Amino acid sequence: MSEVDTRVVLVTVPSAAEGTRMARILVEERLAACVNVVPGVRSVFFWEGELREEDEALLVMKTGRERYEALQRRILALHSYSLPEILALPVESGSPAYVTWVRESVGTEGR
Repeated sequence: MSEVDTRVVLVTVPSAAEGTRMARILVEERLAACVNVVPGVRSVFFWEGELREEDEALLVMKTGRERYEALQRRILALHSYSLPEILALPVESGSPAYVTWVRESVGTEGR
């Protein structure tokens, strides 16, 4: 897996508890190599024509390009929001050893 085959996926959730629950499932299912749960995020956005401010947690997931579609489907199935934020960002550059670890963690090797 090259750097361009690696994705960082950002997802906001209503609480760190929900984020941790999702993170465990996604890592156990090998859809994400690692999920960082960042509590204390304050989001400001328009929803249904109204300006809102919400306390949320941010999930920072690392996965491979080939696993992204399955990861997205699973996030949608697990998430409590009707329209969750799911943004996949390609990795332009990264530590070769870490990129290899991501590939091995979400790949089919050893299954």
